[in-house]
Amino acid sequence: MPRLYAILDAESCARRGLALLETAKVWRDAGVTLMQYRDKVATDASVLENAALLRCVFEGVDATLILNDRVHLFAESGFDGVHVGQGDASVASVREVIGADAVLGISTHNPAQFADADLLSVSYVAVGPVFATSTKLDAEPVVGLDGVRLARSLTRKPLVAIGGITQANAASVLEAGADSVAVISGLLDGDVRGFVAAHR
Repeated sequence: MPRLYAILDAESCARRGLALLETAKVWRDAGVTLMQYRDKVATDASVLENAALLRCVFEGVDATLILNDRVHLFAESGFDGVHVGQGDASVASVREVIGADAVLGISTHNPAQFADADLLSVSYVAVGPVFATSTKLDAEPVVGLDGVRLARSLTRKPLVAIGGITQANAASVLEAGADSVAVISGLLDGDVRGFVAAHR
């Protein structure tokens, strides 16, 4: 999988006065090929509308689009997969909804979850938060680079690290065993083209 996993978070964009679709276009032009769309507060109708527009933004680009949480909207969204957290529906039930070929990611935060995820029918395992983050107010305790190393030892699945990752610390996270780094604020506040170029 790509070493950069861009997360387009609607709330983070709104706090910065950034338009969701314009941000997506900038990321597309910078070379982003794996992107998750996350909107925790919008209505289903709004999420589907934005999903359709985001598909148009990435039309003709070899990119994978992931929908955060809203499994029941997956078929209508036209996206390539979904990402779920520990408090969401079970992986088995999600697989029933999205089918065997769709991308499915799951968030993990501790050794038991790392090990359990290795046995599930998920496409990748996300571990975090690696560093302190302001993106999620209810974030789990920081796992640090040691947490990434431990997760790497407990799962053979592709490993995505998330939480407080910036252009300055991304290399250390990859060196700790992550296959990919998931980034939100680091892309909204920094040099997107430089980030993408450094993590192709």
